[in-house]
Amino acid sequence: MKFLLDESADFPLASYLKEIGHDVTAIAHDYPHALKDHEVLDIAYREQRILITNDRDFGELIFRRRLPHTGVILFRLGIETLENKRTWLQHILTNYAHDLHSFLVVTERGVRVRRMK
Repeated sequence: MKFLLDESADFPLASYLKEIGHDVTAIAHDYPHALKDHEVLDIAYREQRILITNDRDFGELIFRRRLPHTGVILFRLGIETLENKRTWLQHILTNYAHDLHSFLVVTERGVRVRRMK
């Protein structure tokens, strides 16, 4: 799988995903600085990457403005530790692999899959 970490995502997640065999780039390290959210979403779409973010604004871009995407994992966790995010990513990759091209919202209560209509 190919992933793109938004600036709001923990950069060490890139190392974890690479360790388990995924192709990962990060806005903070691999692209120009100060990109707007729609530019980040466009990069992910052009490069066919699943975006990992903590920023709810991507939901607005996708569901209201109907911008194209190749999948988003939005973390809305109460416990924002790296370990907690790694645990949830492992859970998603194991149990939601067929939904990764949708919009996944991850909370302490579970994973909600939102598909485009």
